[in-house]
Amino acid sequence: MDELKEGSLKNVDQGELGEKSVVDEIKEEQEEEEEDEEDLPHSEFLDIFEEGLALMVQDPLLCDLPIQVTLEEVNSQVALEYGQAMTVRVCKADGEVMPIVVVQSATVLDLKKAIRRYMELKQQREGGVKHISWKYVWRTFHLVFNAEKLEDDKRKLKDYGIRNRDEVTFLKKLRMK
Repeated sequence: MDELKEGSLKNVDQGELGEKSVVDEIKEEQEEEEEDEEDLPHSEFLDIFEEGLALMVQDPLLCDLPIQVTLEEVNSQVALEYGQAMTVRVCKADGEVMPIVVVQSATVLDLKKAIRRYMELKQQREGGVKHISWKYVWRTFHLVFNAEKLEDDKRKLKDYGIRNRDEVTFLKKLRMK
């Protein structure tokens, strides 16, 4: 009986040793990969990252995104797919339509921030104007939906009746004399 116990203990110890060696091998491989990653220059790492990002953008869900996509844009697109966000089409006076993605429970202020972020990303990608005074923009223009001005920054877009794919217009404020 004692011999059986000792034999089974030896088998268990050998099995554990076998598992430890596999675990040790995995740890060694991970350490080697970490060392390899540390050896990569920043520019090569960016190239590898951009290649992976370009492959990811080829996915049908993400195909609408630009090549120089940000994590924020990817998250917005995924949220749209799961119904957690909506697209508000903001129309400018020059006819340009900006597809702005905001969460379902967004406020007017959230929409304004999203418009600002959209324009900043557009400027970075295309060049052009270096600085926009958003204080001036919101002092000079209204956002309008169904002839109603979106004046209360704390009010939710849904309270104004804005739903997915609805159009909101930039409208210049008229000065009273």
